[in-house]
Amino acid sequence: MRLFVFGLGYVGAAFAQALRARGWEIAASTRSPEQAATLRAAGIEPADPSDRDAMAKALTGVNAVLITSPPGEDGCAALESVIPALAQTGAFPDWIGYLSTTGVYGDFDGRWVFETSPLKAQSVEGARRVGAERDWRQVGRGMGLTVTTFRLPGIYGPGRSALDRLRAGEGRRLVKPGQVFSRIHLDDIVSGLLASLDQPRAGGIYNLCDDEPAPPQDVMEYAARLLGVPVPPDLPFDALGMSPATRRFYAENKRVSNALAKAELGWRPKYPTYREGLAAILENGG
Repeated sequence: MRLFVFGLGYVGAAFAQALRARGWEIAASTRSPEQAATLRAAGIEPADPSDRDAMAKALTGVNAVLITSPPGEDGCAALESVIPALAQTGAFPDWIGYLSTTGVYGDFDGRWVFETSPLKAQSVEGARRVGAERDWRQVGRGMGLTVTTFRLPGIYGPGRSALDRLRAGEGRRLVKPGQVFSRIHLDDIVSGLLASLDQPRAGGIYNLCDDEPAPPQDVMEYAARLLGVPVPPDLPFDALGMSPATRRFYAENKRVSNALAKAELGWRPKYPTYREGLAAILENGG
C-alpha cells in the first residue's frame, strides 16, 4: 500500500507515520533538495511538484493521497501537479483527503456550524479554501475519484500548544467577551483521517474538532495551572497592537459540530476537550 502526501508538514508527517506503522510506503512532495535528502534518509520518496516525471513516478500505484498545503493566489498547487500525474500513470487511488479549514464558515456570532452551513468566509485565505474545496470536488466527480474534505479548526499537539507558548514567555490571555474557538489535537486529526481511509466516501465533508468550543483565555489559564506557573493577566482584545492575522482570527466566532464525523465514520476524539489534550501532552513530555 502506498501514500502520497502533498505538503509533509505537522499533520501530513503524523498521518504518514501512522500509515508507515501499518506497513505502507510513503512518498511526499518537496521543492527543497535539502528536504528531499532528509526524506530519503527517513525512507520517504521525495518528488518535486514541478517535475512531472518525478510526480508520475511517486504516484504510480498510489492507494491514498493527502493534500495539506494551503491554496495560493492561483488556487491549489496540488491540483496542478497531482492530477496530471495521476492521469499520466493511470493511478486510481481509493482515497484522496483534502485538508481545509473551518475558516470557510466565517463568523456565526457564536452559533453552531455544521457541514451544511453556509460558507461565508471573511478572509482571503478562507475564500481561497472555499474555492479549493470546490475545485477538488469537481475534479473528483469528473475523474471518478473519491475525494473527501476535512475542515479543521485550531490545531494543537506536541510542540504546538499553549504549554509551549507559556514556556517561551509568549502566553497571553486576550479576552473578547463571548468569543469561543473550536480546536483539535493532532492525534485526533490522524484518527479521523484513518477512519475515513478505512471507509472512503466520495464527496464527503467532515468537521474534525473536539467536543467543547472554549474561550482561548480558558485554555491558557488551564495550561498555566498544569505547568504551575502564574496565569497571564487578562488583556482586553483591543488593547494591543495586534497583527492583521490575529484580528481576522478573532473576527470569527463559532462553535463547530463534529456530529457528522461521529455518525458516519464512527470517529470519537481521544481528547474531547483541551483539558485532556494538554494534560496528555505534558504527561508525554511535551
